[in-house]
Amino acid sequence: MGRMDGDPELEEFATRMFDLARAGDTETLRAYVEAGVPVDLTNGKGDTLLMLAACYGHAETVGMLVTCGADPNRVNDRGQAPLAGAVFKKESAVVRALLDAGADPNAGTPSALDTARMFANEQFIQWFSA
Repeated sequence: MGRMDGDPELEEFATRMFDLARAGDTETLRAYVEAGVPVDLTNGKGDTLLMLAACYGHAETVGMLVTCGADPNRVNDRGQAPLAGAVFKKESAVVRALLDAGADPNAGTPSALDTARMFANEQFIQWFSA
């Protein structure tokens, strides 16, 4: 499912969905996804709901989205994967949730593993080698 360009009402609705992901409003977002909002909806930068929830540190929202079918390895328009974003923000609970969902530490550019090495984050490097 692609972007929602052109229709102001649809764009406003999509913006509300991305705001829910940023805020970590898991239950409201779950209701919308279960009602048919595409779980891999992307914004103008190619960020998915999962990417925003991951980068804003919402492990519970991340878990709900992947349970509902969100792709944990989908990259945005800059080639960044949600796991690398979570590593960059040092969000341990989100990194764990994404790994549990099958996220690939080598996906994206830079990858989560490269990002962890860049910041010498030994905990994440260990997790990725496990």
